[in-house]
Amino acid sequence: MSSKTKIVVFHMKEIIYTAIFAALGILLILLLLFMFLPGHTKGKQTSKDYKPGIYTASMTLNNTPLEVEVSVDKNHINSIRFANLDESVETMYPLVQPAMEEIAGQIIKSQSTDKIKAGEDDSYTSNLILDTIQKALKKAEAD
Repeated sequence: MSSKTKIVVFHMKEIIYTAIFAALGILLILLLLFMFLPGHTKGKQTSKDYKPGIYTASMTLNNTPLEVEVSVDKNHINSIRFANLDESVETMYPLVQPAMEEIAGQIIKSQSTDKIKAGEDDSYTSNLILDTIQKALKKAEAD
């Protein structure tokens, strides 16, 4: 009887490289499937319908009235700024303008007032500004 025994020699380095490349290939395929399959909603933005125009809302800081002006078109928030901010108010409240710029930038980028991060140093001012912006946007919403 003749036995036909075959001896196969594997090098451990080749097995490890093959396993690593197979795992990377599977990971790449899963990543591509996750990114390109329908139903992936992370990057989608829901836009509201607005009546185009410029809308204002008032806020008061220590008996000083300030007007927040929000400019919108049909589907986008275009700009947010103070309408009547003078030097005396900026001097008395130095955090007002930087807080407005930070909040306006976040809102214009996301086109929503949800999940806006207020600064730690000016959380009261930021929340007051955000509430005023929401009032102006509520005026702008289409029925």
